[in-house]
Amino acid sequence: MQFRQQALAKLQSPEELDLPVRFARPQGWLVLSVTVVAMAAASVWALTGSVASTVTAPAVLTHGRGSYVLQSPVSGQVTEVLVEQGERLTARSPVLKVRTGQGDAVVRSLDAGRVTTLAASVGRIIRTGADVAAVERTARAQDPLYATVYVPADRAAAVPADASVDLTVQSVPSQEYGVLRGTVESVDRSAQSAGQISSFLGDPALGEQFTREGRPVAVTVKLRTSSATKSGYAWSSADGPPFRLTSMTLASASIRLADRRPVDWLLP
Repeated sequence: MQFRQQALAKLQSPEELDLPVRFARPQGWLVLSVTVVAMAAASVWALTGSVASTVTAPAVLTHGRGSYVLQSPVSGQVTEVLVEQGERLTARSPVLKVRTGQGDAVVRSLDAGRVTTLAASVGRIIRTGADVAAVERTARAQDPLYATVYVPADRAAAVPADASVDLTVQSVPSQEYGVLRGTVESVDRSAQSAGQISSFLGDPALGEQFTREGRPVAVTVKLRTSSATKSGYAWSSADGPPFRLTSMTLASASIRLADRRPVDWLLP
C-alpha cells in the first residue's frame, strides 16, 4: 500500500502534469518503421516482380524424324548380316539373309537412315516380328541434331514456345565444357506410351525408362548452332567439347518456364 500511495502522489504532483506521456521508445519506432517499409516493398515486388522457374527432364539427342525398329517378316535362321552398325542405308536396302522353310529370304530396311543397333547375328534363330535392327531416319551425316525431352505430363502445359533450354550431355563433362544450348520448337499435345517412345527412338529400353513415373509429353528442342565450336552447336563455354556429337546420346534438360508474378501463387 505504501508504494501505491507514493505512485499516486507522484502522478498527482502539479509540477509533472505538463510532461508528455511516453508511449514507445525510439528503438520501438525504428523497428516499426523498418517493418512497414519491408512489407510495402514486399507487396510491390509481389505485384510487379517476376520469378523464373525450370522443369528438369530426361532427353535424347536425335535427328528430327527419329528412328524405327526393323522387324523380321519371316521366321528362320540368319545366314548372313549384310550391314554394319553405323552404316547408312537407302530405303529397301538388304539387311539380313534368313533361311526359311520355303527358301532364303532377305530382310530389307523400310526407310533411308543409319543403323544404330544390330540385334541379329549369323546363326541366330529368329521368329516373325523379332527386332533385328534399329535404324535412325537420316539421309546425310550433316543433318542437324535435335533434342527430344520427355517432360512429365503435368508440367508440359507450362512449357512456352521458344523457351530456353540447357542440356547436360551425358558424354560431355559439364564442369569443363558447360551445357548445350537450345530452344523449344514444339510440344506434343498428348502423353506418350512406352511403345510410342520405343518406336520413335528405336530402343525399347528407353521407352520403359522414360515411362516409369507415368506417360510423359515429348518436347522437341532445336539446338543452337555455332560455327565457332568443334561440335557445330552453341555451349555455355566458349568452345564446347573438342568433338562432334552423335545421335542417341542421353542428356538431362532444364527448360525455363514462363516467368510468374509472386502474387499469382497466392491467387486461386
